Amino acid sequence: LRAMLRASMYGNLKIMFPMISSLEELLAAKEILEEVKKELNSEGVTYSKKIQVGMMIEVPSAAMISDILAKHVDFFSIGTNDLIQYTCAVDRMNEKIHHLYNQFNPAVLRMIKLVIDNAHKEGKWVGMCGESAGDKRMIPILLGMGLDEFSMSPISILPARKLINSLRLEDMRRLADKVLKLESVKEIEDLLED
Repeated sequence: LRAMLRASMYGNLKIMFPMISSLEELLAAKEILEEVKKELNSEGVTYSKKIQVGMMIEVPSAAMISDILAKHVDFFSIGTNDLIQYTCAVDRMNEKIHHLYNQFNPAVLRMIKLVIDNAHKEGKWVGMCGESAGDKRMIPILLGMGLDEFSMSPISILPARKLINSLRLEDMRRLADKVLKLESVKEIEDLLED
């Protein structure tokens, strides 16, 4: 944290705490950050005062209390790889049950929507990192849900930009509403295929 704060004088720094599962963990992490700031202040070390502090939403417990957590951060980043794994209780590296790891699981999609809505109610922005953020089938749904920022591998950026530019936001909102009413992965995948 000291190094990040010192580097903040040379660019736009955002600090994001990973794997937060409770308000207590978030507040403890923020308290450590404040202690580091006090140390730097007492040493006369300068750092930017415009640092945004956010957190990853990677576990179901964080998603379920995102309304509370949103009051204590500047932004969320939804980490879909872990969120899907923990929501579906599936080790994505286990070939025997890998088929159960699915971003179109209705529980996963509803959790993503809940996080976005809770953040927006507090005036906070929401990004997403993980394979889902660059998936051409997920991008329309995520746009319709109101996701503010997509983080993806460099090879996915141009195709994603082309796709996003070809879509109408109002159509994607209707699509997201339809998807969130469906009850199974198959129904969701069939709708997206159509």
